[in-house]
Amino acid sequence: MRIIFSLLMASLALLSSPSSSVLAASARDKTGGDKTKPATADNYLDQFVDRSVSPRDDFFHFAVGKWLKAHPIPPSEKSWGIYQVVQDETYARVVTLNHEAAKAKDAPAGSNQQKIGDFWTAGMDAATNAKQGFTPIAAESDRIAAVHDTPSLLGAIAHLQYIGVHAMFSPFVSQDEKDSDKNVLHLYQGGLGLPNRDYYFDTDKRATMIRAEYLKHIARMFHLLGDDTARSATNAATVMTLETKLARASRKLEDLRDPQANYNAMSLDKVTELTPSIQWREFLEQGHISGINNVVVGQPEFFEQVEKSLGAQSLEAWKTYLRWQLAHSFAAEAGGRFDEEDFHFFGTILNGTLKQRPRFKRVLDAEEACLGDALGQLYVQRYFSPQTKERYSKLTDEVFATMRDHIHTLDWMSDQTKERAMRKLAAITKKVGYPEHWRDYSTYTVDRTSYLMNCVRGNIWRTEYGIAKLHKPVDRTEWDMTPQTYNAYYNPSNNEMVLPAAIFILPGIDDAQIDDAIVYGYAAGTTIGHELTHGFDDQGRQFDERGNLEDWWTKEDAAEFVKRTTGIVQQFNQYIAVDTMHVNGAATQGENAADLGGITLAWDAFTRTDQYKSGKSFGGFTPAQRYFIGWALGWMNQIRPENIAVRVKTDVHAPSFLRVTGPVSNMVPFYDAFGVKPGDKMYRADDVRVKIW
Repeated sequence: MRIIFSLLMASLALLSSPSSSVLAASARDKTGGDKTKPATADNYLDQFVDRSVSPRDDFFHFAVGKWLKAHPIPPSEKSWGIYQVVQDETYARVVTLNHEAAKAKDAPAGSNQQKIGDFWTAGMDAATNAKQGFTPIAAESDRIAAVHDTPSLLGAIAHLQYIGVHAMFSPFVSQDEKDSDKNVLHLYQGGLGLPNRDYYFDTDKRATMIRAEYLKHIARMFHLLGDDTARSATNAATVMTLETKLARASRKLEDLRDPQANYNAMSLDKVTELTPSIQWREFLEQGHISGINNVVVGQPEFFEQVEKSLGAQSLEAWKTYLRWQLAHSFAAEAGGRFDEEDFHFFGTILNGTLKQRPRFKRVLDAEEACLGDALGQLYVQRYFSPQTKERYSKLTDEVFATMRDHIHTLDWMSDQTKERAMRKLAAITKKVGYPEHWRDYSTYTVDRTSYLMNCVRGNIWRTEYGIAKLHKPVDRTEWDMTPQTYNAYYNPSNNEMVLPAAIFILPGIDDAQIDDAIVYGYAAGTTIGHELTHGFDDQGRQFDERGNLEDWWTKEDAAEFVKRTTGIVQQFNQYIAVDTMHVNGAATQGENAADLGGITLAWDAFTRTDQYKSGKSFGGFTPAQRYFIGWALGWMNQIRPENIAVRVKTDVHAPSFLRVTGPVSNMVPFYDAFGVKPGDKMYRADDVRVKIW
């Protein structure tokens, strides 16, 4: 949660009218309990803190254990915590907006209101969706069936990518890492059905089981598409063979974190030398991309394997693979048995989730992907006041001021590097709440006849939106998240921090009622600090103030930075995430360093507030204790073991309980706040504590 990096690009019961369940939920305490008295700053933490647990031994379960005990993971979820609670508030709000749009009799054709209302109506018609299945996109299957040679195969792949199927590899448009004023087409590894390469090769019991179940899942999907049992099994083996070859040439999660190694600018003629079977200008034109001469190839060795596979695998094998990729990409949107089978593997087998989430939530998630800005305009008008925007804009400035102080006083950074760091800090764009300009959906057609087609056309709209960027200057005012998103990000190519309105929501209490200690510690001050330090982490520090990939550090300062981040890699490598699986310290180092930086910067900003200076306790806790409990609240979450196992292999974030305890165990103010001493489980010796900023 909270981070995207531009280089990589109790649940509600579903009733016949979902608004009744959503609105009923909004009348209850939004943290999940029955509302017996109004929430105030004085009593707010009572529902979270488990006083039977020592904060000196297990700070995570001390701070939020009471809530976790009272709110087990619902059968429809793979995890449950603060994110889902806040998201349920957002769902309730957005459902209201959707019902109003669906009922509007005078919504002009082509307006955002008409599109929202029709998308919602078609999505909630589960019966029609299941009856139609893949019929609305039968032409896509016919296109694959008509493939008869390598050129027509490549044409089919280009078209599938255009409609949102990342077959064979993953193309995307984003800023040129070495020339941030222009956009460029990136060609990245991809084309896999399992989460990443490791699932194809790991030999532990869990990975072996998942591969076996994946084969069964592919076979069942082919059977649903109409193949007999024997043919389905053969097809599944064909897909697995082809994907395994692509996976073997794919880079590991930690290797994708190196922006220099994953930047290989090439002319189209040079890429054609890499893959002689693909005439790239023709291929791109079939995907509606023309007028470009250069691209960035992320992983050249992957495309060397693409070339080998084009020669080694039969045309029929590739057609089988494309049939699978099409079905895999749209199974959930096709509804009915396709949706059920897709959930059985990716929900239950892979992540341990026992039942589907309510349909209205899944429709809203799809609508967010297709019409997020249209919803965002309505959302901020009703739910994000100018006063709230002002509060968090001011808090952002305060955290920036503490970062300036920290850089100025660093004892390990030279004046030369400090001067460039200050220049970069001053150039960071702060985006708080919502964008200045909204995306235009006028070319996106939405109607009530087919939910699947609305989703496919949404993919096409996003593809066209990206392609259009190739032929105009970078829009530095653009947002890559909507205001209603409970998340945030730092974009190194734009040198910007983006803080959507929803990231500041504290569930169950009005923003104006909560004290500074919680606000600074929770997903406000610490998130701002977290995103800010991403500009100077192992990836972000390689970009200059304009967002260009440039080495602006002295050799000595870079070595000292690596030395300090090595400490946090070693710290998290020691943690067990689940069973015997350790956290991948190298893959998660950027997020772990940002967590430590965020809580450190926000702490210093908090010490300048009147609440901290007063030292007065209320709600049973000192200001310092409330600050650190607020930090834990921001990561309050419990996760199914199966899902933790997936995250260890695929996620650059450590499990949430370690995101709480790992950073604070490096902080003297935390030790002072709770009296942590040698011998306590939360204690780390002075010589192994990590300090970066």
